[in-house]
Amino acid sequence: MADDMPACGACLTRAHPSAVHACVASVDYAYPWDRLIARFKFQGEPGWARVFAREMLGQERARDLLGRCALMVPVPLTASRLARRGHNQAWELAKAVRRQGRHMGLPLPAQACADALVRLRETPDQHSLTREQRLRNLDGVFAAHPRRTPQIRGQHVLLMDDVSTTGATLDAAAQALLQAGASRVSAMVFARTG
Repeated sequence: MADDMPACGACLTRAHPSAVHACVASVDYAYPWDRLIARFKFQGEPGWARVFAREMLGQERARDLLGRCALMVPVPLTASRLARRGHNQAWELAKAVRRQGRHMGLPLPAQACADALVRLRETPDQHSLTREQRLRNLDGVFAAHPRRTPQIRGQHVLLMDDVSTTGATLDAAAQALLQAGASRVSAMVFARTG
């Protein structure tokens, strides 16, 4: 975690340091946001990304973090999960944040890259697992796309996702980006538990 960004409960209780330098969340994963996130993620309503992006950009820490990163990367889904959902919620958020950020005249990462990371295998949904299972579920599941490593190398990368619970997904994705040569990885999520 960055010195100027407070650590969440999941980061404070980690056995090992997170690969994520800083993480900004806009809301707690609680009513009414939890229900709206479920509609956004599982019921084919990607339009919620605009509402969530507006809330995210209302946070000073989020605007500051956007201005410090060079590349925005969504947490990827497998092809089969993408086909079932019809959209990648993390990519929808990234696009909405960039659109609204440009409209507001905010400094933004120079690039957004939907395919910088790939998910190598199907895993059970994180929300269906215990905390310990979540932490083990994603070992080695992400890798940087070989064609995108030149864009990643030496850059401060901003990971985008909808929800962070234990931080396991963000940590696994950040590790893959660091292995590909990113100088630092930070994250922005709409909601955080705990």
